[in-house]
Amino acid sequence: MLIANGGELVLYFDYDTATMSPTVNQKIMKHIIFMRDNPNVRLRLEGHTDERGTREYNLALGENRALSVKQALGFYNRIETVSYGEEKTQSSEDGKNRRVEFIYK
Repeated sequence: MLIANGGELVLYFDYDTATMSPTVNQKIMKHIIFMRDNPNVRLRLEGHTDERGTREYNLALGENRALSVKQALGFYNRIETVSYGEEKTQSSEDGKNRRVEFIYK
């Protein structure tokens, strides 16, 4: 599902953090508006990390990233989170693995 108002379906994070940058916060607003205007839509937030760190650490970091986005969005009863940690990671030095993906249903 594409977001009619141009929201991106992936948000990227800096290394070793679940804190959203001001740029990410601006992008979140498009998702808030979309969720508000589409009350029957549900959302799964998938947290990911790069390959550095232990499996347990990466699963926790991926979950914290997804939860920080969920907290920013609100709509708690319509959003689920899942962490893949480094499980769906491809070798990447550009930070593309440090992300939260939006899966609208």
